[in-house]
Amino acid sequence: MISRYCRAALIVGALGAFVSVPMVNAHPTATGNVSEAIDHAKQAVAHGKEGHADELVKHAETALEFAKMGGRGLELSEGIHHLKEAIEHGKAGHADVATEHAEAAVQHLSEAK
Repeated sequence: MISRYCRAALIVGALGAFVSVPMVNAHPTATGNVSEAIDHAKQAVAHGKEGHADELVKHAETALEFAKMGGRGLELSEGIHHLKEAIEHGKAGHADVATEHAEAAVQHLSEAK
């Protein structure tokens, strides 16, 4: 006969497995992070073309965070460089130049994927 404490421990352990397994699988991969970076960089480009430098900066900053978690490589480094430039120019209100850098970032990140 299983004691009450052992049964409770088994139940808690089983429930923990159901909760923790999806959490482990939810962690994005390097490729997934690059894909997220590309998505946000594309949104930055779209906002930049509309002249919304502040929104461009927000998406470029998010893209930068994802790109930094994307691993290593020359194209990824170039994408990160262009995102930083896009953020700098966007903060200065230069939506046109920031958009050009965001477009270059999309190009490099796409090649890194």
